[in-house]
Amino acid sequence: MIFNWFKIFIYHLKQSKLFSFLNVLGLSIGIASVIFAILYWNNENAYDQWNPEKENAYLVLNKIGSGDIWATSSIPFGETCKATIPEIDKVCFLYNWYEDGVVKFQNLKILDKKVIRTDENFFDFFPFEIIKGSKENILKEKNSAAVSEDQAKLLFKNDDPIGKSITYGNGDYIVKAVYRVTKPSSIEPNYIFNGVKRDGDKDQWGNFNYALMVKAKKGTNPSALIKKMQNVIFINRTVKDAKASGQTVEQYLKENGQVEVMLDQLKTSRLYGTKSSGGQNFPEGQGNLKLLYIMGGLSVLILFLSMVNYINLATASAIKRAKEVGVRKIVGATKKQIVAQFIFETSIIVMLAIVFALAIVELSLPYYNTFLRKTLTMNGGEFYLQLIFIFGLVIVLAGIFPAVYISNFETLKVLKGNFSRSKSGIWIRNSMLIFQFGIAAFFIIGALIVNSQVDYMMNKDLGFNGDQVLSITYNTKERLSRTDKYLAQKQEIKKIPGVVDVTTFAGTFGGNAGSSSGFKHNGIFVQPKNIEMDFGFLEMMKIKIAEGRDLSPQFASDTVSGMLINETLAKELNLKNPVNTMITSGWSIGSDDNLKFRVVGVVKDFNLIDLQNKVPPMVFISLKTLKWNNFNRVLVKVSPNNLTETLEKLKLYWEKNVNPDYPFDYEFVNKGFSKTYEEQVKQKNLFFILNLVVIVIAIFGLFALASFSMERRLKEIAIRKTLGAETDILLKELSKQYIVYCFIGFVIGIVPAYILLQKWLEDFAFRIGISTIPFIIALISLLFLTLFIVLTKAFQVTKIDILKYLKYE
Repeated sequence: MIFNWFKIFIYHLKQSKLFSFLNVLGLSIGIASVIFAILYWNNENAYDQWNPEKENAYLVLNKIGSGDIWATSSIPFGETCKATIPEIDKVCFLYNWYEDGVVKFQNLKILDKKVIRTDENFFDFFPFEIIKGSKENILKEKNSAAVSEDQAKLLFKNDDPIGKSITYGNGDYIVKAVYRVTKPSSIEPNYIFNGVKRDGDKDQWGNFNYALMVKAKKGTNPSALIKKMQNVIFINRTVKDAKASGQTVEQYLKENGQVEVMLDQLKTSRLYGTKSSGGQNFPEGQGNLKLLYIMGGLSVLILFLSMVNYINLATASAIKRAKEVGVRKIVGATKKQIVAQFIFETSIIVMLAIVFALAIVELSLPYYNTFLRKTLTMNGGEFYLQLIFIFGLVIVLAGIFPAVYISNFETLKVLKGNFSRSKSGIWIRNSMLIFQFGIAAFFIIGALIVNSQVDYMMNKDLGFNGDQVLSITYNTKERLSRTDKYLAQKQEIKKIPGVVDVTTFAGTFGGNAGSSSGFKHNGIFVQPKNIEMDFGFLEMMKIKIAEGRDLSPQFASDTVSGMLINETLAKELNLKNPVNTMITSGWSIGSDDNLKFRVVGVVKDFNLIDLQNKVPPMVFISLKTLKWNNFNRVLVKVSPNNLTETLEKLKLYWEKNVNPDYPFDYEFVNKGFSKTYEEQVKQKNLFFILNLVVIVIAIFGLFALASFSMERRLKEIAIRKTLGAETDILLKELSKQYIVYCFIGFVIGIVPAYILLQKWLEDFAFRIGISTIPFIIALISLLFLTLFIVLTKAFQVTKIDILKYLKYE
């Protein structure tokens, strides 16, 4: 029986080659889109799932007042929590970013960009497999280190690394262990060095400089743990600071706000964790849950679209098989047998579609990995189970309805030969066609709005001008003398031919400011970004002064007590005449706490971080005022003439005079800022690609359905032509129903498009408004495609040979 079914399937496959091909191709595109989404979903959800401590390990975050959320804490807070809260088993301090630095062993130097500084408890939170060396207390000794398996081979070749001394920064470290990184993980370091805690921070409750992880004992209630940690902050910081300032606790909290403790479980941190203001909780960053949902949702839509396409084609082509079904019923075939036969045929088509889909994914995977910056592969038991599930789901959803529909053909009607005039099932096909139009409208509108938002971000006036400005990494051997060394080298750099100007500041365009400090003025508490800058920074970057003047070396006081603030900070402090206002900062030098500064000017707001966040409050002081040495890049404006020669001379100078251990590393400021909307550009490109896919599938469906529909009306068209109907009248009659379906589908598609895209735009502080233009363009595009396809087919059928269809009448 199955062999006969297979022979019948092959026969009909040969009879309808084009439509069979469209069926397989449409389904394969839909299945491929879902496979891409599954691979991305599996990878993002796999982060830290290997880690046996994932449910008990937490990252501590702090919400400062009603403002920023920091993924960092202070040393005394973490140590006091460990000492006073019995539910906490261990704590670990580390930097939640990778350092890039030169690691030396004998005469070999390796520049690595995945270096972590931490304390002795790191491996209790991330228990990577130890290949060589100590299994316990790996980082207990001061200046101890652990090296990844891959880096150990590069650094030590075939030598045993254990006990060897390596140099990093200004210190020497003894290798205690070699580990194998288990991926994916929130931290995937190549080198781990003990020695994160700075002596000056050990008693400072206000220095939130370190990522703090706590490991709770099994069975600990996270909510109860948060309350106890909150109490530690309240007793040791809030109460003491209120008493020191001569205020009640209520007065202090009203002015300064409360530090709210939050816990981020390692198990869910990657995708579902609280996003800090810095945008990074762990060195490997956070997953983009919104992009994941967008890709998943759109891929499912495309799969449903391709299944609707298949159902439309299957039910429409069933008319040609009506007599076959009637004959089989006459000779004794049951309804169940007919359903089983057509599900069998659907299974073969779905199998072919999955094979094609896997081929599409395999060929496209390198580009997909580049797009996501991943190394995804099609393997693993979970993936194959998901593939089997897709196979079953597509057969059930796409195969059962056509099979049941065909099995219900009335035997006498189909054998009389008048079944082609029956309207049975037409409304379902038309409803599905409307559904296709709705999805196509959604994708076109979405692509246009996302494209408009990205274009707006790329062309917006950022408040600064980074044309021809290089941002060059400035690594010095002696961190404490960085400011003095820079000021001494600045004049030498300016002498290099092609260099127009040189400056620096403690921050990165498209990154962040070096630090932030809280202070209050007139009872208003603020937490501005600290911009430590060189004279001439604002002028070189074309950042304008709204009131007053810029900091200048002509005024000696500007290196002692001069300060600039931006417009946002002036508004938050309710300063109507901010120039010459005295402000008491939260900074200190030695024993001098809360230094007083005079505002000499107000800087016009400019976008330092990105366009998704509002411009934060900022204060600007001279490099010479506090000498924090927080800057790590130098800005060099260069002439566009002979740029290659200028870069070569800068490279020679840097490698000789700044730090010979580090390569000359630079990027243009404008390019650096453009990285802040890379995710949005990805979403724009994603919408564009999927939009093409959806339109192609919709065209397949419309072409196939229009073809079947018009072929059923060939005798009617022949009669109309015999009675004198003009071609343009026939074209109008044949196409008007599809125009109506197009309008209905468009109306259905615009509602979810507006709601979802409005939600997407809410993430942007700087955004476009949704106008009617994308909707009008989408409608015109759909109408054009519909008319082009339908009229092309309609014109073809109006040229039929009349005698061929009327000779038996």
